Amino acid sequence: MGKKILIVEDNPQNMRLVEMALSAESYFLLEATNGEEALEIAKKERPDLIIMDVQLPKMSGLEVTRKLREIPDFSRTPIIAITAYAMKGDEEIALDAGCNAYLTKPIRARDLPDLIAKMLLQWQEEDKG
Repeated sequence: MGKKILIVEDNPQNMRLVEMALSAESYFLLEATNGEEALEIAKKERPDLIIMDVQLPKMSGLEVTRKLREIPDFSRTPIIAITAYAMKGDEEIALDAGCNAYLTKPIRARDLPDLIAKMLLQWQEEDKG
């Protein structure tokens, strides 16, 4: 089975777009539609990478990221922040919260699989070292 990727996205259309962008890959996709669900699924399934919408109901994606980073098992899990409401300085805020990368919506279908592959490879190499 391929790597597990948790997609945290409250908008069904955006969720579908991310799924479609990754459909050609051999990833096992997990879904969460709010922050609380994201934490629950992450703890249970231990994904290899997380795609985290910044604007979520109940708990923001950045809040979820901070909580995950407090858990030793998630201290180095790659997390990609995605947002439709990009303002100046938002990327720095996301990176400070513990995200490893930052993408703005609409996500380009070619860019996401490339970024994920690169991040997973880098994560694996760091694990070996």
